[in-house]
Amino acid sequence: MKKILFSLLGVFLLVAAVFYVSGCSGSNAPQSSSQVKQLTGAGSSFVYPLFSKMFEEYKKEKGVEINYQSIGSGGGINALKDGTTDFSASDAYMSNEEEKAVPGGVVTIADAAGAVSIAYNIPGVNDLILDGKALADIYLGKIKKWNDPYLVKLNPTANLPDKPIVVAHRSDGSGTTFIFTNYLSLMSPEWKDSIGAGTSVKWPVGLGGKGSEGVTAIIKQNPYSIGYVELTYSIQNHITTAKMKNKAGNVIAPTLESAKKAFEGLKLPSDMKALALDTSNPEGYPICGFTF
Repeated sequence: MKKILFSLLGVFLLVAAVFYVSGCSGSNAPQSSSQVKQLTGAGSSFVYPLFSKMFEEYKKEKGVEINYQSIGSGGGINALKDGTTDFSASDAYMSNEEEKAVPGGVVTIADAAGAVSIAYNIPGVNDLILDGKALADIYLGKIKKWNDPYLVKLNPTANLPDKPIVVAHRSDGSGTTFIFTNYLSLMSPEWKDSIGAGTSVKWPVGLGGKGSEGVTAIIKQNPYSIGYVELTYSIQNHITTAKMKNKAGNVIAPTLESAKKAFEGLKLPSDMKALALDTSNPEGYPICGFTF
């Protein structure tokens, strides 16, 4: 049976047929759920909140226990290449070279989608507006304090403090980072030329956390901090999220509805390798992607 790289970047969309698809992939005769009693997977922390619920229900319905380790997309891809998992999940689609390194081949399926929220911890500030330039300059270390004139201009009614910004980012190979850095590359020529996009980059500033859980912990534990996590982590941990200006100039909060809007009308290529960044939909949230 061929390995499957599940591209599951998010909190919604159709995932009910995931294991039917995995069982039917490849040239070997598939095993039924009555024969398979345990599966092992690893990868994306972005999609872990969805997986934890989905696999719980699957066990109830089919009697199959699925052990999924939230080790990050980079780790999931490596596990797939090493042959130590039955399936892997990544928010970053695999390159052709990575796919060729997997014994038996890979089937890539975009089966979930969602939003990367910009979470922050500024005491007394419950409403924050950012745009792509501001976000890139914060992560470049050019905007160092919360009361920077550019941020004040975006937030004229907010009482932004004269405090250093504590920047949080992923320390491990991460599909969430892949989405986030691709967005920064679209928004900032300087970011694109000096840092670029990938599952792991050389961060100019900030504290690194392992997994979405690690970044969430940094934000919660450090006042005046900012970071990027899949939306569910912000919701579950009661962390405030910034609103983002989209391509139309509208200020959009990261929600299930605004994420859905970002995918409306999006046409996937035949290999299903795509992102949903800087949407043209005036109601869409601009930092979205798939999980594979």
